[in-house]
Amino acid sequence: MAFDAELISRLTQSGPRYTSYPTADRFSEAFSYRDYLHAVSHTRARGTRHPLSLYVHIPFCDTVCYYCGCNKIVTKRREKAATYLAYLKREIEMQGKLFAGANHVEQLHFGGGTPTYLSDEQMHDLMRHLRRCFLLSDDEKGEYSIEVDPRSVSAARIHRLRDQGFNRISLGVQDIDPEVQKAVNRLQPEVMTLDILRAAREASFRSISIDLIYGLPKQSLESMAQTLDTLIAADPDRIAVYHYAHLPHLFKPQRRIREMDLPDSDVKLDMLAMCIKRLNEAGYVYIGMDHFAKPDDELAVAQRQGRLHRNFQGYSTHAEADLIACGVSAISSVGMCYSQNVKTLDAYYDRLDQGELPVARGYKLTLDDMLRRFIIQMLMCNFELSVRSLEQAYPITFQVYFATELLQLRELAEMGLLTIDEEWLSVTLKGRLLIRNICMVFDRHLQNARRLSSEPARYSRTI
Repeated sequence: MAFDAELISRLTQSGPRYTSYPTADRFSEAFSYRDYLHAVSHTRARGTRHPLSLYVHIPFCDTVCYYCGCNKIVTKRREKAATYLAYLKREIEMQGKLFAGANHVEQLHFGGGTPTYLSDEQMHDLMRHLRRCFLLSDDEKGEYSIEVDPRSVSAARIHRLRDQGFNRISLGVQDIDPEVQKAVNRLQPEVMTLDILRAAREASFRSISIDLIYGLPKQSLESMAQTLDTLIAADPDRIAVYHYAHLPHLFKPQRRIREMDLPDSDVKLDMLAMCIKRLNEAGYVYIGMDHFAKPDDELAVAQRQGRLHRNFQGYSTHAEADLIACGVSAISSVGMCYSQNVKTLDAYYDRLDQGELPVARGYKLTLDDMLRRFIIQMLMCNFELSVRSLEQAYPITFQVYFATELLQLRELAEMGLLTIDEEWLSVTLKGRLLIRNICMVFDRHLQNARRLSSEPARYSRTI
């Protein structure tokens, strides 16, 4: 990795994270449940049967973390989860019937909210229901992950999650310093985090991931260094270091964070530089965006082999899978369509009571969208693009079709972010941290919107 603080300071701006292209803010309510059914029908008619990916959204949390921008419901009324599960199982069954005969699943991800808000019995019942509606691969072939709040589980619960079929686990930590935790309303003693990580190792999870955030209130270079030292010593397989995006106009809980407590831009850059340096020295490979992994982790292997993919859950090894997402606000990607579920419980229950999948909005990709999505995927995952391969796959001449984009790319090339020739676009070590800036050049929707109006800051900063 090459860290150029001056260049990063000059080029950082608001921009998408590209878990999809086009991004979710381009979805339209003109897209309906029937459009989703048509996409499924068209996909099945093609006859190509790739294993599926499933996402299950559990929106509930016990308490609110002030930094969080996820779609969540903060409540201690556990009966709400029981009602939600009854409807969630109904949606899963409907999706299973749509894909009957082509319902082989190799990837499953539970996100939230807090998936472990569910009791052990509720989780067992939900996993049993998923296996009734879909054909899940065995433990060796399947990638079954769950996001876990260490405050919500015991060591024994971690072992039960492994018995229930999960083989990858992501632990939310954010920061170990008590003052930082207090400032974001997430008190999580260091010993608790390390005990749960140790339990995951003892339970033989195939991959253990830790989530950190830099730029939080009360955070300093010294506190971040201590957090890194502690967690590197704990030896997780993956570490994600996210930049805190302070967008209180979009996320109401963030209004409880005092802006005077936030570290300034220079300190945040120093934090990022330190994280990169220490993780590299500890042997972690930079995967992209915020993610680091050990060289023998499946993400690192997939990147070396050119198989890495990026979807709504982040980096993945399953590039060809249609993604079926269940639960409030969940986003599916089937064929040439994206679809997103309704965002409130009442609307979710109402749609299912009417016998319909709870699709609220979506997007039908054009051929131009597919082309640009492929380019952004290649750059985000592999940091390079073969021009000749692209021209063989799509009926275009790259230099002509992307003449405008090439003018912008050459400016970035002069700054040392990438190299361009007739055969390849290759992102440099210096450019990898600014990969979102490079991908934004190919984002036709974003470029058009910025030409037509001054959009409000709806994205996080690229660094």
